[in-house]
Amino acid sequence: MSETPVTVPAPAVGRYAYDQVDRTFLHERVEQFRDQVARRISGELSEDQFKPLRLMNGLYLQLHAYMLRVAIPYGMLGASQMRELAHIARTYDRDYGHFTTRQNIQFNWIRLEDTPDILGRLAGVDMHAIQTSGNCIRNVTCDEFAGAAADEVLDPRIHAEILRQWSTLHPEFSFLPRKFKIAITGSPHDRVAARFHDIGLIARPGDNGRAVFDVYVGGGLGRTPVIGVLLRDSLPEEDLLAWLEAIVRVYNAHGRRDNMYKARIKILVQALGIERFREEVDAEFAQMDRARYRLEPAIVDAIRARFAVPDLHAPADAATRMNDARTRVPAFDRWVRTNTHPHRVAGFISAVISLKPDGGIPGDVTADQMDAIADISERYSFGEIRITHMQNVVLGHVRQDQLHALWQELLAVGLATPNIGLIGDIIACPGLDYCSLANARSIPIAQKLSARFADAGLQERIGALRINISGCINACGHHHAGHIGILGVDKRGEEYFQLTLGGSGENDAAIGQILGPALPEDETVDAIAALIDAYLVHRRDDERFVDTYRRLGAAVFKDAVYATA
Repeated sequence: MSETPVTVPAPAVGRYAYDQVDRTFLHERVEQFRDQVARRISGELSEDQFKPLRLMNGLYLQLHAYMLRVAIPYGMLGASQMRELAHIARTYDRDYGHFTTRQNIQFNWIRLEDTPDILGRLAGVDMHAIQTSGNCIRNVTCDEFAGAAADEVLDPRIHAEILRQWSTLHPEFSFLPRKFKIAITGSPHDRVAARFHDIGLIARPGDNGRAVFDVYVGGGLGRTPVIGVLLRDSLPEEDLLAWLEAIVRVYNAHGRRDNMYKARIKILVQALGIERFREEVDAEFAQMDRARYRLEPAIVDAIRARFAVPDLHAPADAATRMNDARTRVPAFDRWVRTNTHPHRVAGFISAVISLKPDGGIPGDVTADQMDAIADISERYSFGEIRITHMQNVVLGHVRQDQLHALWQELLAVGLATPNIGLIGDIIACPGLDYCSLANARSIPIAQKLSARFADAGLQERIGALRINISGCINACGHHHAGHIGILGVDKRGEEYFQLTLGGSGENDAAIGQILGPALPEDETVDAIAALIDAYLVHRRDDERFVDTYRRLGAAVFKDAVYATA
């Protein structure tokens, strides 16, 4: 490999441009796995022997078929990559993919013998499935408006890429006590649920103009939900890798391996206490070879140079033309209110494509829709596509004078649902329809709720509301962080659903509290309707649901659901 000439390709808008070394590595990995799959099919490898090998390549064995989880580092895709995902969905799956809360995509109906060819096609567009599973550092997630948001103080994608390179196939961290998740944002508004990650990073400019980071540690959901605590504030950019290395070393050395339910770093931080944990990290950091890990400005700038900067020039009347269209077309105006985000450059806006159609499956997108998103992104947003941890898609840089034309194209392909941040913007895991770990199906209840509250006017009247659904206690749907959380439980062999209220994954991070006994599916849908009715009666002015709940407490809402005549 050392004799392979290194070429630096043209930067890609929004994402890191691979060179020949990166591509050679990916293709070599594919061929290694091709041999492993052949040995599994021939019987030379047992399932127990094959399992760790397939997990290193993102391949799970689910209820009905293999599931392949493909990495989308910090949520950034190019149009050609989206088209390849569409081809995989159409050729190797059942014509769709499922975007997850980790900014990945999952294909749920994969044949084992096709997997090497799929990975080969992914490698052809600089994608892979490495470290999307197993006890390792998983895909680093990022703010979906990174580099575009008006409220952003630092673009975190550069450091997310640095963390990706540091953590991929890290020789010490391939077999951690448990899976490990990192998120990073450069906005004061936490849009990555930083405090619910093993490590959450909030970046901002330091006194010298270089980045500094507030480092949260020990957060997580699942069986034991915990809000992360601040381990270090204003960490200098040059020490970022060394400090994170020290954290993960301490976890790797002291994390529980005898009990998977107590293996996450959140349990270690609780067991030691934050002060003792900080002392352990400080001690590890102090004895490290700091020069080896120092993140010099030249390194950061070299990574930044591998990202293309879009040509953000809009006509002077771009906003006027957008507003004229809003005045003429009420449906477009409603969509702009719910599905756009302020841009840092005048004349531009970020557009959010909802993957939550009325009565639909959250996060699912068909192959034709993927192709449409790729085409639309090239016409309106420099071919750049962002996947959100809310299971939606963002086009980051759209000229305001072109927004109405964009909306019309989305409308034509069924991707213009105006519900971002509203009750119809439901987060849900695949649940028992696919997952062997689940206790209940998440998809049907999400569809019923979406259909129940499909009226766009009603959704706007209800206002900001986050519903999160998980099919089991592992909390892949982040139900603890929902304003209304729904957890599927097994009750004497039947599917029931437990409600939690008051959660949040943003700056006001909170863990939802159980409202009362679990309910059957249809009663759960009625219960949500009763909660909404109670909220509309008791809220003050434009108060959000979660704020009304926090002000009043649980009693009013419990009565609305459980009181009998």
